[in-house]
Amino acid sequence: MADAAPADSPARQRIGLLGGSFNPAHGGHRAISLRVMAALGLDAVWWLVSPGNPLKPKAGMAPLTARLASARKMARNSRILAAAPEAIWGTRYTIDTLQKLQHRFPQHDFIWLMGADNLVQFDRWRSWRKIALTVPIAVIARPSYDAAARSQVATGWLRDAVRPSASCQQWTAWSLPALVFLRFPPDPRSASAIREADPLWHHAYGSRKMREPLTRQYLPVSGEEERF
Repeated sequence: MADAAPADSPARQRIGLLGGSFNPAHGGHRAISLRVMAALGLDAVWWLVSPGNPLKPKAGMAPLTARLASARKMARNSRILAAAPEAIWGTRYTIDTLQKLQHRFPQHDFIWLMGADNLVQFDRWRSWRKIALTVPIAVIARPSYDAAARSQVATGWLRDAVRPSASCQQWTAWSLPALVFLRFPPDPRSASAIREADPLWHHAYGSRKMREPLTRQYLPVSGEEERF
């Protein structure tokens, strides 16, 4: 199977956006992306590797170039594109990144992908209501978080926006806000378990110059990325 289509493809595509630290990327990220791709009828999933999550501590966070390299390796031979445009654009919050993506790629339809663990803290995200009014959201169930996710402030606000999973392939026609819950077999793999087993996993990727695929610009390396 070929890699994900070039970001500047003129053809209209249905793109799922999965943001995260990918510290490191692993088989669970790939498996869930492929399942979501099939469930939602997506042309591709773009992994947005974050320079730094405002809601996560910096301690233990590998350099961006290593995390992106791990994501690219894990995405090989699939319709997954590993990217890090926020490091070039300087956007720190999801709402700003979404607006940039929609401006840069008006020919594509985007849907935001998140795990139920992220929905639990969604009301802490900058302009979370605006995010929900910008793109549809697909929430992937995680057994240990599902009950908490459904009782949060954001979920209450979005209660009337929940769409049946049976119609999830029609997401481009939904009026916003729109939220759909997707359930797949649980995957036990986690980045934290990988880091615990090998805290220096990122050393295998070194520190090298990398071109960011959505912007076509080179990423800062090593400590330079801290300015973002």
